Amino acid sequence: MAAILKTDFSFPGQTGKFTGKVRDVYMFDDLIVMVATDRISAFDCVLPEGIPFKGQVLNQVAASFLDATSDILPNWKIATPDPSVTVGYRCEPYKVEMVIRGCLTGHAWREYQSGKREICGVPMPEGMKENEMFPEPIITPTTKADAGHDLDISKEDIIASGIVPADEYEQIEAYTRALFERGRKIAAERGLILVDTKYEFGMRNGQIMLMDEVHTPDSSRYFYAEGYEDRLARGERQRQLSKEFVREWLMSCGFNGGQGQKVPEMTPEIVSNISARYIELYEHVMGEKFVKAERSVEQMEASIAACLASLK
Repeated sequence: MAAILKTDFSFPGQTGKFTGKVRDVYMFDDLIVMVATDRISAFDCVLPEGIPFKGQVLNQVAASFLDATSDILPNWKIATPDPSVTVGYRCEPYKVEMVIRGCLTGHAWREYQSGKREICGVPMPEGMKENEMFPEPIITPTTKADAGHDLDISKEDIIASGIVPADEYEQIEAYTRALFERGRKIAAERGLILVDTKYEFGMRNGQIMLMDEVHTPDSSRYFYAEGYEDRLARGERQRQLSKEFVREWLMSCGFNGGQGQKVPEMTPEIVSNISARYIELYEHVMGEKFVKAERSVEQMEASIAACLASLK
């Protein structure tokens, strides 16, 4: 099946459209329609070829985890009229992303390697190894940039600069810890370790709500639990489930998003392999077989229109 690279819908009552790196978002007075396309990005660059079924993987994982955490706090999801589409409430987003880390890996490890023992105002213990678990998960927020890279920021600076009021920040921090604990519990049941992830929150009618995607391979990192301690003791790389394999392939071809660099050719074989890896990710994270939804953009549009009509 061909990848769905873009959509160009027009629905009654639509007030705008936003095209992100991966998602097409249709806006209404109190609703949004979020289409997870098959576009794929890495190093803040949208790659030239789409990945069939990637949007379906991300949307279905996110929808499942939104349902599985709705007792912790309300979220934006109303319905999923198509495997790659979620319709939900429109919220006023907080201008921070709440990153929570259970292990010393990725960006935090690179900071640690450089000699830093603090990230986003949070201390990191001496003597830690790469991929070792923190004594307890740490929250390392970032600014939510409209363009370019998000930047690390401390809790104190978020509150002092008025980005988020102190009482609301304390609440979203508590929600972040509760969501991560739930995500780790579900992952453990599937033989995985939820290593780190990010959450986005917004406000609607005076109520804090969970937004965007939750615990997906694009927003989270998972390790296989089996063999984790042995690999850690030997200093070996962990077996992981995340989008990191795409970044590693790009770097092996000499591309890391640098100015003037050219994205390597994405042959049909490479595209097929990436698609297969996303499906593998789905099946491990969800604990169920992935069922490919083969439908047209026109069928997607009709499903969305029917859903919107039913919500009037």
